[in-house]
Amino acid sequence: MPDNNKIYIFFGLIASGKSTVARAWAEKQITSYYNSDQVRKELAGIIPRTSCRESYTAGIYSAEFTRQTYEALCQRAKEDIMAAGSVVLDASYQKRSDRDRVRETAIEIGATTIFILCTCPEPELKRRMEMRLLDPGNISDGRWEIYVQQKKRFEPPEEDETDVFLLDTLGPLSEVLVRLEEMMQRILRRG
Repeated sequence: MPDNNKIYIFFGLIASGKSTVARAWAEKQITSYYNSDQVRKELAGIIPRTSCRESYTAGIYSAEFTRQTYEALCQRAKEDIMAAGSVVLDASYQKRSDRDRVRETAIEIGATTIFILCTCPEPELKRRMEMRLLDPGNISDGRWEIYVQQKKRFEPPEEDETDVFLLDTLGPLSEVLVRLEEMMQRILRRG
C-alpha cells in the first residue's frame, strides 16, 4: 500500500489502545512514530518512564504544556514528511482545535491526514489501566480518575471531520491490525 505524505493520527481516550495500535502500524509501515507521553516528558526534561501523578490539568498536563507538546508533534511530523514521506502520531487529541492544528500542518506540507479514533468498551479500558500499573516499562500516566475527567472533556469528531475513522481495538492486536489494514484499503480506494 503506498504511504507517501500521510500523517496517521491515532487518538482517543486513555487506554483505548491507540499507543499499541499506532506503534504496531508504524512498524508495519516502516515509518516514524511519535507518542505524546514520550514527547511531553522529553520537553519537561523527565525520564519517560517516570510517573507524574499530577492532576489532569496541572504541571506537564496543563493546557499550555499540552499545546507545546502538540506543537512539537506537529513539528516532528512536518520534518519527517519532508524527509521520509509519512509519520504516525499518537495522542488523545481531545479537542477539535488540536486536530485542526494537525490538519493545518498537513496542508502546509502537502500531506494527507488520516485520524483513527480508537475505541473499546469501558470495562476493557479499566482492565487495561489496571494492567499498566503492573508494567514497569509503561510511560503513560493515565489512570481511572484522569479517564473520567478526559471523557467529560473529549470533543467527539464532528460530521465535517471527514478524515476521521473509527477503529474498535477490542481483541488481539493481530486482529485489530487486520481491521485497520482493511479500513485503510477502503480509504485509499475511495480516494
